Amino acid sequence: MDDHTLQHGLPETVHSLSPATEAHPWPRQAEVEAFFGPVGGGQAPLLLPFPLRLAWETTRLVPRISLHRKVHASAARCFEQIAAAYDADARHELGLDLFGGSFNVRKMRGGERWSLHAWGIAIDFDPLRNNLRSTHATARLAHPDCEAFWQIWEREGWISLGRSRDYDWMHVQAARL
Repeated sequence: MDDHTLQHGLPETVHSLSPATEAHPWPRQAEVEAFFGPVGGGQAPLLLPFPLRLAWETTRLVPRISLHRKVHASAARCFEQIAAAYDADARHELGLDLFGGSFNVRKMRGGERWSLHAWGIAIDFDPLRNNLRSTHATARLAHPDCEAFWQIWEREGWISLGRSRDYDWMHVQAARL
């Protein structure tokens, strides 16, 4: 850990609702199928540097997740950096080890369009404390001690709906809004 680390393995941060402004390599949501191909294709297993726990059955460990091969290397870098920035106790306390899903061929909740999960280009963390309707006032992942987590994803061009739109704080996606 670097010199910005506090005791207990939590990075020292300043909270912001604004996402990073770095160039994003991913397509806009409307261009996802042209970039990633048909729904459900191109999947590759990602072996994680630390196990995740299923959010709805926390004693069940998830050593790997399925993601689209075009986001595979980027997500691997993010998980490696998360492992370096947060120790196991911090990941547990913050819910960074609670897996809510990645690849899942389904439509968006209440919609007709495919979910970004249907391509394996979205990941959900700790859905119980960061549900779809959570705002920065209620979501656990909106707290300042999660800033490094979001910056890791943002450096790779992933988007947080929580930080961008202040809802669905569990969700990170490899597609621009």
